[in-house]
Amino acid sequence: MVKPSPPSQAPTDNIQQELLRLLARQGWMGPIPTFLLFSVVASFAASYVPTAQWLGWIVGVGSFLILRSAILIKLPSLTQFSDASRVRVAVCLSAVNGGIHALSLFFFPYFDDYQRTIHTMIIMGIGSISIMTTAGYLPISLAYMIPTIIPTSIMWVVMTVNGNGEWIGYIVAIMLCASASIMLLMSKESFALIRGFFEIRDEQRELNRKLQQALQEAENASRAKTRFLASASHDLRQPIHALSLFSGALAKKTLDSESREIAEHMDLALQSLVSHLDSLLDISKLDAGIVNVNNTLFDIRLMGERLQGEFIPTATAKGLKVWFDCIDDALVESDEFLLDRIIRNLLSNAIKYTNKGSVELSIETDADVHRIIISDTGQGIPQAEQDRIFEEFYQIDNPERDNAKGLGLGLSIVKRLVDLLDIDIHMSSTEGEGTCFTLTLPRSYQQPTEFLAVQKPSLSWQDLKTLVIDDVEAVGIGMKILLEGLGCQVLLADSTESALQVTEHSRPDIILADFRLRGKDNGILSIRAIRAIYPDLPAILISGDTAPERLLEAKNAGIQMLHKPVLVEDLEQAIATSFIQHKIAHTYIEDTCLEP
Repeated sequence: MVKPSPPSQAPTDNIQQELLRLLARQGWMGPIPTFLLFSVVASFAASYVPTAQWLGWIVGVGSFLILRSAILIKLPSLTQFSDASRVRVAVCLSAVNGGIHALSLFFFPYFDDYQRTIHTMIIMGIGSISIMTTAGYLPISLAYMIPTIIPTSIMWVVMTVNGNGEWIGYIVAIMLCASASIMLLMSKESFALIRGFFEIRDEQRELNRKLQQALQEAENASRAKTRFLASASHDLRQPIHALSLFSGALAKKTLDSESREIAEHMDLALQSLVSHLDSLLDISKLDAGIVNVNNTLFDIRLMGERLQGEFIPTATAKGLKVWFDCIDDALVESDEFLLDRIIRNLLSNAIKYTNKGSVELSIETDADVHRIIISDTGQGIPQAEQDRIFEEFYQIDNPERDNAKGLGLGLSIVKRLVDLLDIDIHMSSTEGEGTCFTLTLPRSYQQPTEFLAVQKPSLSWQDLKTLVIDDVEAVGIGMKILLEGLGCQVLLADSTESALQVTEHSRPDIILADFRLRGKDNGILSIRAIRAIYPDLPAILISGDTAPERLLEAKNAGIQMLHKPVLVEDLEQAIATSFIQHKIAHTYIEDTCLEP
């Protein structure tokens, strides 16, 4: 059964509550001015009627005003009663209030025309104030005006008829009724506006609630996506890491030409996989906020020349030209590595999506800024797609998800990096004509400092004892084969407990520990446990976990981390760097202690 809709003047719950609050405020402010106005009427009556009559009436007016105010002030807090019941109480109070005020009409026959006019003005004024202070709620307005305005109009007519007075009495009566009708119409319109406002506010609250819920769902989905990618990345990295180790070990063997070619193709495929997975890792690092900015002074002309040389072979293979233009000195103070990553991604994209013509890298200087411009004559970006190109995994014109075109993370990484470095980026593109990205950086006027070239560390691998901690057997075996091929002694463990057992009587020179082990065990716990026996032992974490919280945890531990899959050259470089740095630091401490 369908419920009938409420009458147009019936307030909603929210309006009823607001109406009760309005009446409570009126309860604080209304009594004193009302009492003062009716004191004027009482002063008129004092000249014509016995003191007991006018004094009793004015005391009644004041007493009920106080009682009504106390009740109105209390009504909003009486939540044990329904809103409708409390509003009905307010209507009844207004009716009684109007009735008490109407008792002053017993003095009306004694007044002269001037006093009657003042009396009528007071009655009308309080009636209009009642409408304004109740948001035009018609029942309260009627409850006051029916016992006051109508009898006042009748009294004007009666006094005119009985006294054979002027026709002005009829005019006043008509004007009173007309004014009351107009006020009631305005009351209805006012309340309709107020109700419309509350309905809009309720709709806005509901929309805000739905928006908040949608935002929460989006955040939950984003966290779920991050957890899924981290888990999937970890599970994928483990076998690829093992494959990388076996491939590296194989490449170091003496092979015939055909086997060497196969090994080289395997290495190229692994590098492509590592590149894709590292893109996911970059996103996780940036989201975790663990990418440190290391600002240094450098010449971006030198960076541009180096990048041009690196990309020329790829561009030439597609029949493209790579142009570079820059002034002699273009000094900036920023993170050279991260800026290189930004420009590299933009150049890579430009070449990837340009089939004919050229790609240009130019650096313009204007006043206090350098503008790095990467432009191409490629396919361009449709206007409808331009707002989405910085989203993760979003690619234009790659519905078949061709791996050769990447994962769609390059521009997403660029957006995060320019925000991190506080670089202004602007893009303009015309479909079918090409795309142009402009990076704006502050110009530096400092003089560059000469630095000694940093040499790559070298290490004698013979007799280097390495502890490998990994709970995946294939990874442990692959690491053992690779390191033994380099000449190392290798100790294997799959947990903190087994690592402590293995190293109980044999001190390793360096620890290579997987970050995530079985259960609650992890590489950080393993390294700390072994360092409790052998302090300051060099160690490297090797992780396939890309969850932002895990990356932050590893960073806070202060241990160098490599991410699976680790290419053989990178692993060798990290071991050599870690071991030699530890050896230099240890030698410095010994020399300092021996000084007299």
